[in-house]
Amino acid sequence: MLQISKTIAIPDSEIELSAIRSQGAGGQNVNKVATAIHLRFDIAASSLPERIKTRLLERNDNRITKDGIVVIKAQSQRTQEQNREEALNRLKDLIKSAIVVPKKRKPTIPSRSAQEKRLDSKTKRGHIKALRGKVTNSD
Repeated sequence: MLQISKTIAIPDSEIELSAIRSQGAGGQNVNKVATAIHLRFDIAASSLPERIKTRLLERNDNRITKDGIVVIKAQSQRTQEQNREEALNRLKDLIKSAIVVPKKRKPTIPSRSAQEKRLDSKTKRGHIKALRGKVTNSD
């Protein structure tokens, strides 16, 4: 059971974990032992609340496939247990980020004095840049 918050928990049956060999250099241990963890989690078939499911599916995250399956590969640690913990923590963080509702932005208009200051600074900057031209000798 993966506890996300006080009210939300995911049963272990909904999370598919498989051990695979890690990529990259690392000597004999990498070539012999399957220490990397491949985590798969189907959002649509999960027991998450609908609002969280829709928020997760709307995300533009490369870990979520078009079919709505979260795929996480953890291979940075040396042992399988540590990689399993890391993969589950990443899934937990992803779901926690979908729980938080982003604040709606209130459009604002800059004040007249702020607009004038901005335009004044632009004209001053333009004058400074205009003075950087080539120096001509008028002898």
